[in-house]
Amino acid sequence: MVKPNITDINIPELISDLWAPLTPEQRERLASSFSIQTYKKNEIVHSEDETPTHLFCLLKGKVKVFREGVGGRNQIVRMIKPVEYFGFRAYFANETYVNAAAAVESSVVCLIPLEVIEELVKENIDLACFFIRNLSASLGVADRRTVNLTQKHIRGRLAESLLFLKESYGLEEDNSTLSIYLSREDLANLSNMTTSNAIRTLSQFASEKLIAIDGRKIKIIEEDKLKKISKIG
Repeated sequence: MVKPNITDINIPELISDLWAPLTPEQRERLASSFSIQTYKKNEIVHSEDETPTHLFCLLKGKVKVFREGVGGRNQIVRMIKPVEYFGFRAYFANETYVNAAAAVESSVVCLIPLEVIEELVKENIDLACFFIRNLSASLGVADRRTVNLTQKHIRGRLAESLLFLKESYGLEEDNSTLSIYLSREDLANLSNMTTSNAIRTLSQFASEKLIAIDGRKIKIIEEDKLKKISKIG
């Protein structure tokens, strides 16, 4: 991994939601503990069963949180976008990581020692509430996706994943192409299906003119129809 110059990045501005509740002394303490790392595509940020030591904040790029399932097939449980925090639940639960995280593309991550975060949380109720809200929102997303990925049929799951990626990462300048280029395997892992099923269903969507495919680029043509397929399940 590459360590860029921390002076080139205005971290307080980027993590303003975490920075704002702090007192001047707490900000100084937090600023002195920052470290910045750049991860290459597919590079592991943290591994399963690893002891958590840092709060991760994605400043640039895209990160997937995944867990190895039956037969060695991964299940992507969460996609991280700038500026989101991850890797701290296990620390507060006094556990090792139950999943892993890896960069989907070249990514810049801010690392803050979790011991420092714990000290600040104990001192600052507004910061504690920030992390409670963050965990609560993540739990809500996880609950909804668990139900959707276990009860929907293949077409519904893939349609939902495409819409989820649009909501998470937005579109390119043409206002239709997803601004994230996942491999077919990653798209399958996000949708709780085999890679062959993901490829086949994508081809069906393309033949029905719901989407257009150009390598890893996916252009959404009929968003309303994808929403209907996702809703029907």
